[in-house]
Amino acid sequence: MKAQSTTKLSRTKKGVFQQLIAHVCLILLGITFLFPFVWMLSTALKPEAQIFKWPPEWIPDQFLWSNFPEALTFVPFGTYVLNTLTICIWTMVGTCVSSALVAYGFAKIQWPGRNVLFMIMLSTMMLPSQVTMIPIFVIFKKIGWVGSYKPLIIPAFLGGAFFIFLLRQFFLTIPQELSEAAKIDGCSEFRTFWQIILPLARPAFATVALFTFMNNWNDFMGPLIYLSDEKMYTVSLGLQQFIGQYGTRWGMLMAASTVATLPIIILFFFAQKTFIQGISTTGIKG
Repeated sequence: MKAQSTTKLSRTKKGVFQQLIAHVCLILLGITFLFPFVWMLSTALKPEAQIFKWPPEWIPDQFLWSNFPEALTFVPFGTYVLNTLTICIWTMVGTCVSSALVAYGFAKIQWPGRNVLFMIMLSTMMLPSQVTMIPIFVIFKKIGWVGSYKPLIIPAFLGGAFFIFLLRQFFLTIPQELSEAAKIDGCSEFRTFWQIILPLARPAFATVALFTFMNNWNDFMGPLIYLSDEKMYTVSLGLQQFIGQYGTRWGMLMAASTVATLPIIILFFFAQKTFIQGISTTGIKG
């Protein structure tokens, strides 16, 4: 009895020690990822002369808070934020709706060639964006969409291979008996999808929505290719305007970059629990 108690105590201590090591490693890793943001914030508060001092100084001699209002008025930052939010919201809606419908078809409906077509769809993820960039631009140019938000928004309503895969894997974890019971009660396929599957898939939808928002908020190449009117610029293109022909306004650039980063950080903290749940419960079955 005493030996069992000693063994149990030893296992408990070992488990605590392993958790302590894991937490220390995660804290160190978190600090590593936090380093660029802290340096960016520090640079945003420094006078121009202190930014390139060697050795670098983390704490400014004088906190130059004026960089923030100057950065937000140097360019029409509010307009750029609204433009970016317009693109992000529409792409979130389009991606969630289109990817969910296709993922439901692959996960819950039996039809010939389903797995083959699913593998073909996944194979499209192997194509680098650089390969398809020019052909897609030519298509949008011929239909007159260049110079508008359509090339940045409309493709989201046609589904995305990665998000279809993500939602399909989540739908496969939902018991098939729920769908069968709904059909026995007289539900159509769409009603089963709308009233049974979708409410259970909120974590997965939160994950898709957050990924989509982040991708479009940080997207630089798409707006650079398709937008020419400065009034339609997004935040990522707006930040480029701090880089002039005769020099870069580093203090204001870092201040504007800090402000541009905040929505992503705030959104992640609000959706953190649902986002982690969505990630951890996808890919379990397939």
